[in-house]
Formats: sequence, structure tokens, C-alpha cells
Amino acid sequence: MIEDPETWVAIAFVILMGGFAYLGVHRTFLKALDNRAARIKAELDDARRLKDEAAKVLGEYKARRASAEREAAEIVTSAKAEAERIAAEAKAKMEDFVARRTKTAEGKIALAEAQALADVRAAAANAAVEAASTILSQSVKGSVADDLLAKGIAEVRAKLN
Repeated sequence: MIEDPETWVAIAFVILMGGFAYLGVHRTFLKALDNRAARIKAELDDARRLKDEAAKVLGEYKARRASAEREAAEIVTSAKAEAERIAAEAKAKMEDFVARRTKTAEGKIALAEAQALADVRAAAANAAVEAASTILSQSVKGSVADDLLAKGIAEVRAKLN
């Protein structure tokens, strides 16, 4: 048995382990493992905290996005309503403008007709006075003719105007 190399390897291994135990290598090894476990635990805690923060920020951004979309929809709806109101108002103003222009034009036409009628009557009166004056001056002579002529002209003017 002493001649077997496996025996000597086993004895060397036991001595090596005893030396390690005497020197406290196992404590250093366990301490290194504990430190590594603590560091991994801290990293996992940080990762969990960062994940929670990311989820919170994501939720806030989703809420902001939804709020912004609602606000945009409200703005679009408001703009459409405002545009429809302005269009209706413009249409009403245009109709009012056309109605006023039509009324003004009708008034001007009526005034022009009345003026034309007055001008025609005045021209007819002047023509009648001239004709009566010419006829009477050729038919009747003397002071009676002058009185009749003045009286006739006055009557014609009064009736035609």
C-alpha cells in the first residue's frame, strides 16, 4: 500500500487540506464566497429597484401619452366646432350682406324710377305748356289772350307737377 502512488496522493491531499485548515484558507474561501453572494444580492436588489423605477416611469409616460392624446382629440374637436361656427357665422354675414345690397339696389332702382317718372312728367308738362302756349298765342290775341295764357300755363303746371 505504501508503494501505491494513489496512497501518496491521498496522504499529500490530507496534509494539504490540514495545512489549509491550519492557515484558515477555508475561512478566506468562505469569506470570498460570502462577499460574492452579498455583491450578487446587492446587484439583484439594484436590478429589482431599477426595474421597479423603470416600470413606474413607463406607467407615467403611458399616462402622459394618453393624456396628450385625449387633449389632442379635444383640441381637434374644438377646432372643428370653431371652424363650423365660423363658417356658419360667415354664411349668415354673407346672406345679410347680400340682403342689404339687394335692398339698397332695389331702393336705388325705385328712386331712379321715381326720378325718371318725375323727369318724364316735367318734360311732358314743359311740352304741354309750350304747345298750349303756341296754340293759344296763335288763336287768341290781346289782353284776354295773355290772361288766358298765364292762367292755362299755371293750371297745367300745377296739375302735371
